[in-house]
Amino acid sequence: MLARLQQLIVFGLVAAIAGWTGYVLHLGHSVWAFGGAFAIAGGYAVVLGVEFCLLENSYAKDAKNRPSTRQLITSWRDEVLIAPRVFLWRQPFRSRAIPDRPAAPGKPGRRAIVFVHGFVCNRALWNPWLTWCIEHDIAFVAVNLEPVFGSIDNYVSPIELAVRRVEAATGLAPILVAHSMGGLAIRAWLAKVADPDRFHRVITVASPHGGTRMARHGRTTNSLQMRPQSAWLQALARAESTPLHARFTCFWSHCDNIVFPTAGATLPGADNRHLVATPHVAMAFHPDVFAEVLRLIEADRPL
Repeated sequence: MLARLQQLIVFGLVAAIAGWTGYVLHLGHSVWAFGGAFAIAGGYAVVLGVEFCLLENSYAKDAKNRPSTRQLITSWRDEVLIAPRVFLWRQPFRSRAIPDRPAAPGKPGRRAIVFVHGFVCNRALWNPWLTWCIEHDIAFVAVNLEPVFGSIDNYVSPIELAVRRVEAATGLAPILVAHSMGGLAIRAWLAKVADPDRFHRVITVASPHGGTRMARHGRTTNSLQMRPQSAWLQALARAESTPLHARFTCFWSHCDNIVFPTAGATLPGADNRHLVATPHVAMAFHPDVFAEVLRLIEADRPL
């Protein structure tokens, strides 16, 4: 569903650029033609700029951990560069490019990874990770969370199915890796299954565990659930087993343009790790996250 929606967006952008450029060139205004095309193509950079302004405003003027202007600009640049690859190429057109691999050939007794994407994403977000897993002989399943704008509780079923697939293939509980809203979906799954033996470790990256002010601008069911102090978040906190947080590693950043206040991406009792000057989407591909997942896989490798 999301891939088709984003395909329509891409085709719409291409049509708008082609239509504007052709019409204005026909009138003999080449500067306006290419300037307008650039404005259409680069409009998302302005939207990202607004997000970073909102992020900056979320900090008190004297906040000890307030990011510098240079860090915010660098993070904005990094997000501008990575966003088109994710939202205009991988997710619309490459969501089925790399099939799941519930068991790694010739690697019995080695844990698999279940990947859980975030809001307005699909499994293609993880394509660089899936390629990396194949290169390192790691089994994996990457879920699609649908309905796209439904309740986070609806995502318990696809996570359960993915965990069952890798359990059946490897005989071991998996490592779960989540980006953004995916971390909340995993926590909802854990609260539902209430079985600590069903997972080995959870890695969350830029997940709004404490909610995010950005969700105040959304009207979908899942965005309402991600608002700070939402009834859904409070119910999740009551339902889950908080000692399990000791098996979570939560990566977060002071430059997260989606999850702010940024400390909301941490969990009490978890191993909370800060990624310096890294924006929301780029955090999913930070070398420190790859290194930690590989460390967990290698540490658990049978002799």
